[in-house]
Amino acid sequence: MRHYPSDSPEAMGRLVALTLMADGAIDASELKQLDHTDTIRRLGLNEGSFDRVIHELCDDMLTSAHRTPGGQLELDVENIDLLLADVEHPLLQKQVLRMMLDVVNADSKLSGGEAVLVAEAMKFWGIDLYEVSDCSIPSLRVRSHGRHEHVRT
Repeated sequence: MRHYPSDSPEAMGRLVALTLMADGAIDASELKQLDHTDTIRRLGLNEGSFDRVIHELCDDMLTSAHRTPGGQLELDVENIDLLLADVEHPLLQKQVLRMMLDVVNADSKLSGGEAVLVAEAMKFWGIDLYEVSDCSIPSLRVRSHGRHEHVRT
C-alpha cells in the first residue's frame, strides 16, 4: 500500500474511499451522503483529487489484497492498520471515523466488510461510538501547506 503523509487529506480520503468499497460496491446512496455532508471538501480534497485517491486505492488493493471465494478483494487487518496509522491526530481520527460511519449508514445496511473496517478503526484509534456522535467532535484548525485551515465536522 502506498503511504501518504500523516494526517493529509489523501490519507483521510483513502479511509473514506475504503469505506465506500467495504461492502463490495460503491452505492448511489453513499455517494449522495458524501455530497449531502460535503465530505470531500471537508477532507480538504476536490472531486478530482478524491477520484485519484479512489483509483490509487484500487491499484494498491490489486497488489495488497486477497481475493475471497466470491471474487471480491479484501484487505487483512494488518493492511487496514497501515492505512489507519496514516491518521495520527486524535481529532482527525474522530472526524474521519464520523465520515466513515456516515457512509456506512447511508444505505441503512451494515455489511460484514463495513463492520470489520469500522470496528478495526475504533479499536486501532481507541475511540468509542459516543466520541464520534455529531455533537461531540469539535472543529479543529490544522496546518496544511504552510497555512491554517479550518477542518469542520
